[in-house]
Amino acid sequence: MTAVVQNGTGQNRYYFDYNASTPIDQEVLDEMLPYLQNHYGNPSSSHWATHTIKDAVDLARSRVAGLLGCKPQEIVFTSGGSESNNFAIKGAYFANRHRGNHIVTTKIEHPSVLSPCAFLESIGARVTYVDVDQYGRVHQDDIAAAIAADTILVSVMHANNETGTIQPLHEIAKITRSRGILLHSDAAQSAGKIAVKADALQADLITIAGHKMYAPKGIGALFVKEGTELTPHIHGANHESGRRAGTENVPYIVGLGKAAELAAALHDQIRIKELNDLLWRKLSDTFHDQIVLNGHPEERLPNTLNVSFIGKTGQELLDWVPEIAATTGSACHTGDEDISPVLKAMNVSPDIAAGTVRFSIGRYTTIDDIEHASALIKERLLERE
Repeated sequence: MTAVVQNGTGQNRYYFDYNASTPIDQEVLDEMLPYLQNHYGNPSSSHWATHTIKDAVDLARSRVAGLLGCKPQEIVFTSGGSESNNFAIKGAYFANRHRGNHIVTTKIEHPSVLSPCAFLESIGARVTYVDVDQYGRVHQDDIAAAIAADTILVSVMHANNETGTIQPLHEIAKITRSRGILLHSDAAQSAGKIAVKADALQADLITIAGHKMYAPKGIGALFVKEGTELTPHIHGANHESGRRAGTENVPYIVGLGKAAELAAALHDQIRIKELNDLLWRKLSDTFHDQIVLNGHPEERLPNTLNVSFIGKTGQELLDWVPEIAATTGSACHTGDEDISPVLKAMNVSPDIAAGTVRFSIGRYTTIDDIEHASALIKERLLERE
């Protein structure tokens, strides 16, 4: 349940920050526990204490591959989305420097894409940051125009973490494939919410993160299409088929595998979209022209609602309704009073951007949560008019 009773207050609380981090699914936790308590061997060893562990890692790899529709050997386990993005971008750059030094990305990427790009620029790479439209969507023609003779990598997220806007990856892939350029997509926000299939996206590298899909924080994976060359960025022993050194985090890998299995089997996008649409209707019916939607009206994640309250600031709104856990922007920017780079790239005016709140719901959100939370927002804001 997302609404829980606060100790000693009798008030309900509502969790609308699933894009920042999801709860751990109980089935995920149950499957992890034996590997925290009983199965403690090192997977690299060859004695009796590791047989169960190796089987568990293999099963998890197959489950993640099943979610992405790829081969198990194309899955590399990492510590999370940030490491996967760093591995994809830096690994592709260092493995392909002989072909060129140009990277194309967008202005609305997560910091774990933009920061590695900035680092590579500091050592000689050339990076083009492509604009997006008013909905936060990049156009494939702009990607094509940015590509040069020395381009070796294009990195475009699947869905934006702040607005939920979904990018035209398949169309972009047609361009990169025709020119022999690697395509990376950060799918940390989309995996588990909408279909993320390697053959549909046609990306060479795909990032996923456990804590965005009901697994723990500190675990993720990178899909590396068979035949794609990456230079490892963590050096040590020959773990993950020589692609990523470090003893496997078995309990968390097991958890990610179970989360992937659940995500592949559960088809609750329609229910979640209906709840998300209900929240938007209630807010827009209350505040009319004093609230605006940020992001694409249709091509966006079913759970994500990014809105701006005109004449307010997002932080003061959340201060007025402390029972609701939401965010004024990307969780990675919490506490930063500057306008979100994503909204800035969408040319949202500063006065409107200041009133932005991102609501993101998920598997445990109920219709009662939506009804009660929207009533609270209405009550607290209107009493301050």
